Amino acid sequence: MEDGGALRFSQKIMRQEPSFFEGREPVLVYIAKRLNDALRLESIFSDAGVDYGVEADEYRGGFLFPRVRAGAFFYVLPDAADTARRVMQEKGYRPAELKRT
Repeated sequence: MEDGGALRFSQKIMRQEPSFFEGREPVLVYIAKRLNDALRLESIFSDAGVDYGVEADEYRGGFLFPRVRAGAFFYVLPDAADTARRVMQEKGYRPAELKRT
C-alpha cells in the first residue's frame, strides 16, 4: 500500500545522543550559522551514513561589530572525520578548520 503523504521511514537518521561519544573525544567538523544549513547538513550526513552529534552553542561572529551568536555545532568521532569532511566538501560545505597546537 502506497501513501504519498507519509514520511519515508527507510532513511536512517544518523544523529547520535551524547552517550555515543562517551569516553571518546568528538571532532568539530562544522558550525551551522543558519537553521537551513543545519537541517541540510543533517540530511547529507544521514544519506551518507555518517554518525554525528549536534548541539546548540555560542560562537563569536562579526568583524567590525563582533557579537555572540548561536549556532549548531556538528561533531563526529575521529575515525569518521575525514569521511565527514569529504562528504561535506562534495556538497559545497566548508568544514571547520583543524586546530593546530
